[in-house]
Order: sequence, then C-alpha cells, then structure tokens
Amino acid sequence: MIRRRLAAPVRRALHDGATRWPWFRRIVSIGARELERALHDDLYREGYFGDVAPTGVLQVGTDEYTRSFTHADEGAYLLWRFFPVRRTLDVGCAFGFMVEAERELGLDARGVDVSQFALDRAALGARGHVQYGNLGYRLPFRRGSFELVSAFETLEHMPPEAVPHALRELRRITSGYIVATIPSFGVNENGPGGWFDVKVRPERLEHYRALGDAYDGPVPYEDLYRDEHGRPVEGHLTIASFRWWTRAFEAAGLIRCAAVERRMHPVLAQLGLTKYWNLYVLRVPDAPEPTGEARPRDEIAAVEHRLGFDARRADPDDLDRVRAAFGDAR
Repeated sequence: MIRRRLAAPVRRALHDGATRWPWFRRIVSIGARELERALHDDLYREGYFGDVAPTGVLQVGTDEYTRSFTHADEGAYLLWRFFPVRRTLDVGCAFGFMVEAERELGLDARGVDVSQFALDRAALGARGHVQYGNLGYRLPFRRGSFELVSAFETLEHMPPEAVPHALRELRRITSGYIVATIPSFGVNENGPGGWFDVKVRPERLEHYRALGDAYDGPVPYEDLYRDEHGRPVEGHLTIASFRWWTRAFEAAGLIRCAAVERRMHPVLAQLGLTKYWNLYVLRVPDAPEPTGEARPRDEIAAVEHRLGFDARRADPDDLDRVRAAFGDAR
C-alpha cells in the first residue's frame, strides 16, 4: 500500500516533466537506460568471460573468451553462405566477434548485448557496430530492421517464463530469418538430436533419460547443471526439447525451415560443430525459404581457404551423428 502511494505521484511527476520539457525527457531516458545496465550487468562480467587482459593492454575480449573460442568465424561463414541477406543483427553478441567476422565477409552486421562489460571490450572490427540491448525488454530497433537475426547460444539464458516475449521481440525486428543455436535435448526432426549431459545435474541424468522422448521440459531450475559456485552452468536457465522450442517459435509467429537446417548440418559436421550447436532456422511468414546456397561456389571456396576451413579435418563423431540422422542418403 505504501509503495503504491509513493509510486503514483513519482510516476505522475516524471510523466508531466517529460511531457513539458524535452531536455527532462532526455535525462530520464538516459537515467533509466543506465540504471537498467547497472542492474543487469552483475552476471556477465569477469567471472563469466574469464580473465581480463593486463592493465595497460588494449583490451579485446578477455584472455579466455576469444574469437576462436566462440567459433565466430564459423558462425559468420554459415550465415554468409546459406542466406541471401546483407543487413544482420547478432543478439547476445558479447565482445562482437561474430559481428566483426560477418563484416569481414561483406555483411552489414550489428550486435547487441546485455553486458556493458563485454561491449566495452569489443573486437576492433565490431566497435561502433555493437550496443547495449536487453532481449528481456525491448531492443533499440524498429520493426523489421534486419534481414537476418542470429542468436547463438543466447536464448537458453532467458528463464522459461521470459522466452515467449524474447521470441516475439526477435520476430519484431526481423523481416526475414532467425538463426539460433540452443542447447536442447530429445528428437530433432531436422538433424542430430540432443542430450541431457552437462545440461542437468549428474545425479539426475538417469531420471531424465528414463522419461523418454515424450518429455519436453523445461528442466526445473533445481535440476539444472551447476558450476563450481552452485549456479546454473554459464547462466543457462531454459533447457528444453527441440519440440518445446519449435512450439515456442511457432507461437511467436515463426516458421522452422527444415530444408535449410538439413543442408547446413553436414557443413556443421565438417566444421566440428555438431557436438556444440543445436541448430534452429526460422523465417517470418512473408519470407521465402532459402534454396541452395546464397554465394557462388568460387566465392565459397575462397572464403573457406582464407579461414582455413578447407584444411580442417571433420570430427568423425560429428559425421557419424549426421549420417545417423539422415540415413545413408547423406
């Protein structure tokens, strides 16, 4: 009751001041934004990203969280190769490594992240193209601003109750496609399935395996895999099945692109990423499903050579999982 009595006049005064004086509106807006950054930057700092470079050294990322570690070149290459787009946004961009890699491939890439700590240490090629944005609220872009939005290893950081809003926000800002990788379990109709290992607590593994393919999750908070501090590992809060995530995307007005995922999975295996990335490709209803590859074969070969992908030996386990998913046809 006391809170309500205090909040109403404060809210009214702020509204009246913002309506009357443009400069006051600007101050309030800046203050609200900076307060939001301060309140939501407690997790994604040094302890999350690893050690910071020594004082006095030009900081790009951290000593442990690098462009190679995040598979930024591989992610940028996949988007460039399979989607006929130019303007992209990477949500959860952290230090902007994938934004940098995409821009090197000629894409007009931008990025947003909730961690001001990471943004302050952005990759050199991403600086000026990354900014603060909180997917749990409203991202600072107009409807349909980007042809493609990527969210690599990002959406699992949202609690289950926040996922519907987050997906609607992704849907709002894209005019074409969404490419996401999300730790998932269970059957995947479009490629290799997922697993419970390193997603649920070890002592609960057998329980979840015994539930069978009918279980969709999300896994309750108390059963999530923990780090050495007893917190959900890497801030993962929503661990669910491929089927659960697909229904969530559909509820947000997005259509899963089965054929595109099937074309991408053998390339993921060649790059050694099958074991790391559970893939989802979505489109808005008005966007055509991409067919084939978006770049000429000679350009693809040149980029693969420049990035060293043509000399990379595929992981046999990844290839076996893709073959098992698609049968002998692949």
